[in-house]
Amino acid sequence: MHRLRAVLAALTLGAPFAASAADITRIASALEDDDPFDLFIDVGFERTQTRAKIIREQLAPANTPDNPDGSPASRVDAAELWYKGVDARLNLALAIGLYRDLELSFKLPLVFSQNERWDFTSQSSRETSTITNNCINPDGSLVAPGCLSDPANLGAPLFGVPQESFRGGLGNLHFGLAYAFFNQEKDPTKPMWIVGIDYEAPTAKQRDPSVDTTNSDERGNIGDRVHKYQLYTSFSRRMGVAEPYFKASYTIPVRGPGIYSNCDQRNAEPPNLGAPGNCGEGPWNRKETGIKAPEQVGMLAGVELVPFDRPQKNQQFKLDLRAIGNYVGSGRYYNELSAALRKLLTSEDYFQVGGMIGATASAGESFKIRASGTFLYNTDHALTNEEIGQDLNGDGEVDVSPGSPELNPTFDWRYDLGSRRFRAVGSTTFRFELGASFNF
Repeated sequence: MHRLRAVLAALTLGAPFAASAADITRIASALEDDDPFDLFIDVGFERTQTRAKIIREQLAPANTPDNPDGSPASRVDAAELWYKGVDARLNLALAIGLYRDLELSFKLPLVFSQNERWDFTSQSSRETSTITNNCINPDGSLVAPGCLSDPANLGAPLFGVPQESFRGGLGNLHFGLAYAFFNQEKDPTKPMWIVGIDYEAPTAKQRDPSVDTTNSDERGNIGDRVHKYQLYTSFSRRMGVAEPYFKASYTIPVRGPGIYSNCDQRNAEPPNLGAPGNCGEGPWNRKETGIKAPEQVGMLAGVELVPFDRPQKNQQFKLDLRAIGNYVGSGRYYNELSAALRKLLTSEDYFQVGGMIGATASAGESFKIRASGTFLYNTDHALTNEEIGQDLNGDGEVDVSPGSPELNPTFDWRYDLGSRRFRAVGSTTFRFELGASFNF
């Protein structure tokens, strides 16, 4: 027994065992013998910045360094743009204990700015870019008969570069319900184990990508009008100065009322649909041409370290180290080029991998502050990957001739076709958060 105690003391740096849930497994309770009611109020500032290089697939001309043998299948990637997106918001959250280890929560983000900017890379310019020197219409036809020989004078740019977009407003309201099956504060022999659901209601005003948002005085809306249900479970266990934890989540999107469809701009000028005449015909209803938000799977694992703890004075300092991995499925939604191309775009699935480091300090029982920085690397993925159509007559292929009812109306021959697609590479996301929590 004495040896066991010695080993445990060594593993916990000599600190006594104490039951105290990590932030990720914090839960409000009620109707406890020694705690009749819990109320948590969180206020936090969050700034997220995403940077990416946007490249474009191209077929290399014959007898060039990129294609010395003249193979028609040789493809090269041309660096076109630098993308920068910045989201700054204030998160307001409230958690209330309903019963023993049963919590109801609310969250509302106030988005100060959701700004984007596109600039040429050092390898591209207005004179050489395929964005400004474009000769193809959305339906695949040429802009003008002589455009290929002199696109600078006869072409129709996809969009202007450099360009900026400005959005903001109230975000979607979140409702959450969580229950702790095990609570280490009540039973030190068990970990904290929480199962919950977070529902994001589509309360924000609809974002219309066709609206010009280049004027910072007239910010566009930010709502996607999609219900999102996140199912999650989290674990933690305090062992002396260390509290390892784990969380897994799965987000299910469900389209709500008032979703945006690319066919809403079938008569837009300039046009950006390949077959606008198919909108509303055959299988091309709003479900097929509207937003298709991606499913998401998230996992994180980390440890909270408590180098300073004075329970008698309710003073504590914690360090939080975390590894993060997310999977974002494919879908048609608002991505890094939507505001520039003025439509919903179909993205490939991709992974996010990274980590977070944070610190929490409390000088009393009812108040604490927290700061953290998160870095994520987003794997390379296509930003314009719309399906060309559907095989409706069962002959095994899609009829892509002009006027064919099998053509997807939202497909654009300028950038959805293989060898013309845009891709995001080297994409990184950095998030800084600073918040305060009031516990009652």
